[in-house]
Amino acid sequence: MNLYEDAIKSIRGAEKEAVTLAWQRIDNLTKPIGSLGVLEEIAAKMAGITGKQKNNIKKKSIVIMCADNGVYEEGVSCCPQEVTAIVTENFTKGITGVCTLAKHANSDITVVDLGVKKRFSSNKIINKKIAYGTKNILEGAAMTREEALRGIESGIEVVNGLCKEGYDLLGTGEMGIGNTTTSAAVLSVLLDIPPEIIVGKGAGLTEEQYENKKLVVKKAIEINKPDKDDVIDVLAKVGGFDIAGLCGCFLAAASNRIPIVIDGFIASTAALCAYRLNPMVRDFMFPSHISAEPGSIYVVEEIKLTPMLNLKMRLGEGTGCPLAFNIIEAALAAINNMATFEEAKILKDNYVDIR
Repeated sequence: MNLYEDAIKSIRGAEKEAVTLAWQRIDNLTKPIGSLGVLEEIAAKMAGITGKQKNNIKKKSIVIMCADNGVYEEGVSCCPQEVTAIVTENFTKGITGVCTLAKHANSDITVVDLGVKKRFSSNKIINKKIAYGTKNILEGAAMTREEALRGIESGIEVVNGLCKEGYDLLGTGEMGIGNTTTSAAVLSVLLDIPPEIIVGKGAGLTEEQYENKKLVVKKAIEINKPDKDDVIDVLAKVGGFDIAGLCGCFLAAASNRIPIVIDGFIASTAALCAYRLNPMVRDFMFPSHISAEPGSIYVVEEIKLTPMLNLKMRLGEGTGCPLAFNIIEAALAAINNMATFEEAKILKDNYVDIR
């Protein structure tokens, strides 16, 4: 059995009895039932992941998958392709958006090179390079099926390693010029929604560039004819190394029974891929925010998970994850430290059920 198959087959869903016991405690805390809203849902979901009513986070990291995309050649981005390598290196300097927010949330970052068009020498970048970028999806498949599986297994390897190091809460991020194009193509196929609806402007395209981007996605799907019932085929033909790597991260988090936070559009696409491979990964996912990219809403509707925030963000990098980390830890602190009615010597009947 290979790493990919092993991860998928080892995943089991939430511990239902633990969830039931968690709700019993939550409903007996000194507050009106349901009055902490989503925070209660987060705490109960965490119980289903760990099997414990009370949980604390010890170590956090945001895994950032970095890779270039051959479709850049078709003018789908207003940023030079060199930006992928520059920002990847800047992650190691702690000066990007996600680095700043991660530091504020007391979280580490884990930077992974899956396919950037540059050779790095930094020991702060994990080298999982499959190739120097994918191929142009208007000229054929982005990668081979074997490369797609290698991307997924790279994500699995990284998360397995982090789990062994004691990390118990992960986030997902990415860097790759052109990856809103590949994500839109993957989503369009998997959800059977026309590119015109899924494709967004990414990093600030002009109207002319935006129309071209939609046409590129449509043509790429027509040329490559990915099988919507085969996630690996879709990733290989119109996806990116970063999406494949993040898909592996979600699978490995579920296999290791640790919570993992979804960032924005690209991470959501990867989450959908993992969900299609094994629906039980849903029990371990926490969507951080709804991206300003139009395709994002269709992903959360498909997976049936509600993002915690709507801040009109579309930076990527994993920037939504540290914000969600703060909310998750606040939820756990409230549930862990609030007194029950019995402990506080308060009659429960004095509170109104608002759920």
